[in-house]
Amino acid sequence: MSRSTTCVTIASPDDRDRLIPMWVQLRSETGQTVEWAERAAQDGRMDVALARDDVRVFLASTEDKDTGFAVVTRSPLSGLGDEQAVWIDQMWVAPDHRGTGVAKALLTRVSAYGEEHGSTQVVCCVPTNERGINRYFAKLGFAATVTLRVTSTASLRRKLTGVAESKGAATLRARRSLRARAREDVKVASGL
Repeated sequence: MSRSTTCVTIASPDDRDRLIPMWVQLRSETGQTVEWAERAAQDGRMDVALARDDVRVFLASTEDKDTGFAVVTRSPLSGLGDEQAVWIDQMWVAPDHRGTGVAKALLTRVSAYGEEHGSTQVVCCVPTNERGINRYFAKLGFAATVTLRVTSTASLRRKLTGVAESKGAATLRARRSLRARAREDVKVASGL
């Protein structure tokens, strides 16, 4: 059986209604609630992205069915560098089309886009806990170069200024520690 041909086009503002259901599904797969994602889409997040000059959204379709998308930006790899890179901000393939070449078609278009704009690097952010996705990108030659660590600005400010944590936060931390120790005790007792 031959694979169906996947067509990848640059999404325009007119494509927002095609993109929003896929974006909502991506966000729900990554831990956001469907309600949050739908509200963000209705608040114009997709419209803003589609209107930006430094963002391209590539839309994949197979046999006239939308099967995936990739959101890419162009910017230097470093704040002090001038060499442009293409950043894959988000990429998603419909579950029933994974393993059928949709991701390959999207990445081929991303690579061509980078070459068209003189970018010599393609960067993607892959969740560390997604082994399959990490293996896929590694097979394509993507190498791990950094580990991104994220915190809130308020938390960082508290840590830097040495402000003591609130009583509620200390209690929560203690409860989590007790729960973790209890789980370990159960594992040891059951011989796991």
